[in-house]
Amino acid sequence: MTQRIDYMKQSPEFFNKMMGLSNVEKESSIEEKILHLVHIRASQMNGCAFCLDMHIKQAKIHGESELRLYHIPIWHESTLFSPRERAALVWTEILTKLPAHGVPDDIYDSVREQLSEKELSDLTFSIMAINAWNRISIAFKTVPGSADTAFGLTKAGL
Repeated sequence: MTQRIDYMKQSPEFFNKMMGLSNVEKESSIEEKILHLVHIRASQMNGCAFCLDMHIKQAKIHGESELRLYHIPIWHESTLFSPRERAALVWTEILTKLPAHGVPDDIYDSVREQLSEKELSDLTFSIMAINAWNRISIAFKTVPGSADTAFGLTKAGL
């Protein structure tokens, strides 16, 4: 795969704003472990090779187990995820592939049982951000692993 254009170079002001949004996640009310799950799941659903590669490496660096990483695509059936993580994953899926009539009340209500209003709002912005990153990386064919050195991902040992 060859990258089509270097969007970071072509639109640095937009790139920097997107990086700012992603950097705000570090102060989010949502714990890092859940954010990794969310980033991975959305990237899987969208078929974003660059983001999936990057977020799996980040999760591994931050101590996520390989088995849980393998179970993300089957999280509905897996016993490895907490109710809070499951709520974040269902919210990720519904917002990544929005139904024609929006988010059903039963899904919203089930997620709200696990997350406060602030947490749900923060999580929604994180899901918006990863979906935006997925779309730009897919559009311009960002090569998986091409930013490993710049982002310190070689530490993952993958």
